Amino acid sequence: MKNIIDKRYEFVVLFDVENGNPNGDPDAGNMPRIDPETGHGLVSDVCLKRKIRNYVDIAKQGETGFDIYVREGAVLNEQHMKAYKAHDLTPEDKKLPKDEKDAKAVTEFMCKNFYDIRAFGAVMTTKVNCGQVRGPVQINFAKSIDPIVPLEVSITRMAVTDIKDKEKTLVADDSNNESSANHTMGRKHIIPYSLYKAEGYISAHFAKKVTGFNQEDLELLWNAIINMFEHDHSAARGKMATRKLIIFEHDSALGSAPAHKLFECVNIQRKDMLKPARSYSDYTITIDFDKLPSGVKLIEKL
Repeated sequence: MKNIIDKRYEFVVLFDVENGNPNGDPDAGNMPRIDPETGHGLVSDVCLKRKIRNYVDIAKQGETGFDIYVREGAVLNEQHMKAYKAHDLTPEDKKLPKDEKDAKAVTEFMCKNFYDIRAFGAVMTTKVNCGQVRGPVQINFAKSIDPIVPLEVSITRMAVTDIKDKEKTLVADDSNNESSANHTMGRKHIIPYSLYKAEGYISAHFAKKVTGFNQEDLELLWNAIINMFEHDHSAARGKMATRKLIIFEHDSALGSAPAHKLFECVNIQRKDMLKPARSYSDYTITIDFDKLPSGVKLIEKL
């Protein structure tokens, strides 16, 4: 494995949403995720990793070593069989190969060929067992800077599902009643505006010991974070964009300071507390360089 990362990193990502739902909760009617005690909005780490995976899949389509393990419609056992076929092995039900060398080979194949395993790790202990690896890249839940106020917007459609629905609508029109009652109605949950912050960690130790996450993978990760919303636009999500990526690069694999101390260097303040924020320009982002410890380099992107 070449150019495996040899430094620890932490990073802060700022992204915003305008008139959209950044991460609906299926257990709450797809409403935006929210902390019920504080009213702050939440976006899950799984949601952010999905967008990173999707960008990598587009940017590196067809390139060896950049396949995506967790993708829509993927059958995980079939993904695992690729490793066994590559090494001419026959899987045992839910068991790794008995030979330690063969067991290591199938796990290494998965790390080498799938970017998201190399980055985030994976539990591959299904019927066709390829082991379990812990990835060097971890991301926290994102949290909104201010409490959010979700809006529930009613929507209708002009088309009908079948001819019977059309006949009902015509009858309603002839009797001068509201024909919209016969059209399908639904609801959309949106946030007028919110700025979110997510924090992440990258361990050189797990990159070297486990997955082989290298410098090329690292640069691809930064690009994916910056562009993760550019190929993910939809009516439901509104306007979303990565606004800033702040990277803390340590001068060693062990690191020079606790992660929380570095995150505290980033300060986000609303300019006018008397009116609600409706754009990124309503916030001031500053970095307290006096708190930045020696041995840590700060890199700003965007």
